[in-house]
Amino acid sequence: MSGHSKPVFDVYVVEDRGKDNDDFWLKVGAAFPHADKDGMNIVLQALPTNGRLVLRRVKKKEEEKKL
Repeated sequence: MSGHSKPVFDVYVVEDRGKDNDDFWLKVGAAFPHADKDGMNIVLQALPTNGRLVLRRVKKKEEEKKL
């Protein structure tokens, strides 16, 4: 992984909490594109023990404030 690339996806563990509750989302890492754009490196800061891994495109700060 090049030290110059920026993450394009955040990595979350999403745990289903049942039909009457919202799912629980926990950010656990980031995904960085390879220089040739044919793959990605996924860097995890925590290892998930349950739930599912979800990649979501990184949003700019202005977009996050609208949510």
